Amino acid sequence: MKKILILNGPNLNLLGKREPAIYGSLTFTDFFETIKEKYNTVELTYFQSNTEGDLIDKMHEVGFSFDGIVLNAAAYTHTSVALGDAVKAIETPVVEVHISNTFAREAFRHQSYISPNAKGVILGFGLQSYELAIQSFL
Repeated sequence: MKKILILNGPNLNLLGKREPAIYGSLTFTDFFETIKEKYNTVELTYFQSNTEGDLIDKMHEVGFSFDGIVLNAAAYTHTSVALGDAVKAIETPVVEVHISNTFAREAFRHQSYISPNAKGVILGFGLQSYELAIQSFL
């Protein structure tokens, strides 16, 4: 059974409450339960933190034993050289995801420190971006 981690960065714990016009009205916890049922042949785990170091520690923890990481680093995507370096340092492939189309938003969101080291990037498909990333590992 493939093991895939979904790793969410800052403020994504507020999905369902935060800017529903951009991010939707579904909580990530509810969405995660749905995709666990849908992809029941995959061992899906979920971790979210608003702290950069916690995200890096989690990548180090699973980055040599899991089959894939679906990473939405949120705002850290555009600011964190350290997260980009962590993606580069591990063996597990990482797919960068974003709920919104970051290129249709503020200019600072057009830069990613994750993308150069990711297996791929999926953005702009709402929460379905996570499903597309999971499918890329199957």
